[in-house]
Amino acid sequence: MTFDFTIIGGGIAGISAAARLAPFGKTLVLESEFALAYHASGRSAALFEPFYGAQSVNDLSLAGEDYFRTAHGGVLSKRGIMIVARAGEEAQLKTEAASFHMDHITVPEAVEIIPILDQSKLTQAALSFNAEDIDTDLLIQNFARDARASGAEIRTNAPVTTISKTASGWAITCGTDQIETKIIINAAGAWADEIAKLAGITPVGLTPFRRSMARIPAPNDLDVSKWPMLFGVGENWYAKPDAGQLLVSPADEDATTPHDAYADDLILAEGIDRYSQVVTTEVTRITANWAGLRTFAPDRTLVIGPDAADPTFFWSAGQGGYGFQTSPGASQLLADLVTGKPSELPQSTLDALNPRRF
Repeated sequence: MTFDFTIIGGGIAGISAAARLAPFGKTLVLESEFALAYHASGRSAALFEPFYGAQSVNDLSLAGEDYFRTAHGGVLSKRGIMIVARAGEEAQLKTEAASFHMDHITVPEAVEIIPILDQSKLTQAALSFNAEDIDTDLLIQNFARDARASGAEIRTNAPVTTISKTASGWAITCGTDQIETKIIINAAGAWADEIAKLAGITPVGLTPFRRSMARIPAPNDLDVSKWPMLFGVGENWYAKPDAGQLLVSPADEDATTPHDAYADDLILAEGIDRYSQVVTTEVTRITANWAGLRTFAPDRTLVIGPDAADPTFFWSAGQGGYGFQTSPGASQLLADLVTGKPSELPQSTLDALNPRRF
């Protein structure tokens, strides 16, 4: 079996790449798990916040905004974000509010929006409605539908075991199948460096970081659906409405190795405690918990483009916490680079994302 493009990884990076590349050649997606978006992509509290992250991330996010709003009817819904500060945190709140283009509001105004906030504990707040929820399941389905409509083949339960160079491209062993491909797209998330090693390509130094999450019942049975996402100063915890309940995370970043991540009870307890310190309601139970891996390059910027040593091996990795919000822009950039089409992104952004920087 011979393909033009073989994408290793079926998370948001891989499936969006498939949708963009399938119109240009025979495309295959290989996902080692039983379903698409099993790891980080299936465990994300994704927002579209175009001012979140480095400038290159902002540029990718803004490049995909039209897709988010219009493709297949759109996948965004209003959410907003609020940051709250306690005594001694006011200066940091001011800095963070400026970076997110947020408006300062009074604590009583914050309580009007999120009535469980404890006025006796808080000194300042800031609010923005730039942030919007991304329907992650729908986005993945849309990309998968587009990829298949253009002839892409998507295989699950398809772990890659060997990769070798050939005269015409690459040979990949996947189970009992031998696959020939002209170009490899390495979209393997936390495993992207491991895939590079299999192919004899130098890793770029990716590090997976665990992020834990707990779901708790809606406080006092309140309707939380319209609440903004709530952050502590320094993003050392956050809470987000989800399916009539609240997701609470300690926003942990514990360096680890690629694996099927699970939440650490002690870390979750720390996150619940930080949240509890600014609200008037007690957390009496957790209805679910999980963890995902957010994988970053050393400079915490995405890695998109051909490898420095082999132009037939492309990286789409290092998405960190920006995978969903950058996916339309990042996948379009990847397709432009693969097909030789000039990108509409500024050269400074292309340089910031280029794997050659390592």
